[in-house]
Amino acid sequence: MQTILIPTSFQLKSFDCISTISRQFKGQEISILFTHMFKLSDSISDLLMLSRRVKEYEYVSEDFYRECHELKLNCAEVKSVGIEFFYGGTLAAFKNFLETHEVDFILDPVSCNCTPLNKSSIDPSVLINRANLPILELQKISHQENFSEKKELEEVN
Repeated sequence: MQTILIPTSFQLKSFDCISTISRQFKGQEISILFTHMFKLSDSISDLLMLSRRVKEYEYVSEDFYRECHELKLNCAEVKSVGIEFFYGGTLAAFKNFLETHEVDFILDPVSCNCTPLNKSSIDPSVLINRANLPILELQKISHQENFSEKKELEEVN
């Protein structure tokens, strides 16, 4: 199974790339990990409470959770969908995060709709470009492929 990290700000637009990703990994099982990155606070009390953080989950709407559930049901390639937050600012911490979550590919931040959630959000491209993992670029779908897909869907309905 291939695990793909998708930088996100948990907007429903984050799901726009999934159909292209599933086409690129057709016939393979994939795991999607939606992730937002935050710098670590300098406050000792914030650091002590880091393991109990739930504040950030308020940024994830019920519609986003519902869409994650629908994705697992409706996309044959997608076997799991996760939501995680990365806290840190160093490459070493980010590489540990990637290793812990067994990430194989990272979606190119240019293809994502990742905007800051608050003042602690960091630009994901800074660490992603230095992580030494393959950066997944979305392949453009040709007009003919798009027409064929629509025709297949019409035939199924």
